[in-house]
Amino acid sequence: MRTMKLGTSSLEVPVIAVGCMRINSLEKNEAERFVQSALDAGANFFDHADIYGGGTCEEIFSEAIHMNDDIREKIILQSKCGIRKGMFDFSKEHILESVDNILKRLKTDYLDILLLHRPDALVEPEEVAEAFDLLESSGKVRHFGVSNQTPMQIQLLKKSVKQPLVANQLQLSITNSTMISNGMNVNMLNESAVNRDGNVLDYCRLNDITIQPWSPFQYGFFEGVFLDNEKFPELNLKIDEIAEKYEVSNTTIAIAWLLRHPARMQPVTGTMNINRLLDCCKAGDVHLTRQEWYEIYRAAGNVLP
Repeated sequence: MRTMKLGTSSLEVPVIAVGCMRINSLEKNEAERFVQSALDAGANFFDHADIYGGGTCEEIFSEAIHMNDDIREKIILQSKCGIRKGMFDFSKEHILESVDNILKRLKTDYLDILLLHRPDALVEPEEVAEAFDLLESSGKVRHFGVSNQTPMQIQLLKKSVKQPLVANQLQLSITNSTMISNGMNVNMLNESAVNRDGNVLDYCRLNDITIQPWSPFQYGFFEGVFLDNEKFPELNLKIDEIAEKYEVSNTTIAIAWLLRHPARMQPVTGTMNINRLLDCCKAGDVHLTRQEWYEIYRAAGNVLP
């Protein structure tokens, strides 16, 4: 598995992050096989959140991997907190309590990365800073980041938070690529020119914040996958054509399209299918040409200005 630096940290991570949001859909023996298959493929970066399965996903993962000190040092664990029922909560108390519960469920003493899960409209940057300082000094969290945040929201946090924010988890796929499109449609009157995120792609590149695309196979907001979907005939035709050239699956090409972007993103998979996970991992060895990248982009219905 090809690796990369995560943001400005010293962490050397796989270019693919294994999302564990659906691991609670597996039986115990299936979860064990899934986790071991990921490790065998070099995919030792596991992404969690305290709301996944109401916490059960973290519990199931720790059981599936048979967590102990030796195994812990061979993997990279990331989790997220801040979403509560009907609200968001970045208060100092909630962050600290959430991390303690996450560590308990994962059966570990520390997280490699903690992300704030979506923006909290009532965020007090000073409280977040106090929480991060305590988590860092206690050794409970080694690196910090955010998810689904705009440049100004990150800047607001950085007003008080002294730790580097190494990652920003954002929805991004071939069919959900507005952060790419608006950068190519500057000063245009078309729909693609609408700036919905404050130029977050360029901001993250300028500040060495790793973008972690989530739902890399989804279109819309969890409306379904675009691969092998009759709603996207031209896109699938093009992806299949390129997949045949590289002798890989269409899954591999969809991830390779994200990895081809010079922002050096780290896509987060969501599949619990071992074969599809392995196909995702193979994307690290596929380097699309510039022409192929643009052909896929246009086949998704994107029009160049």
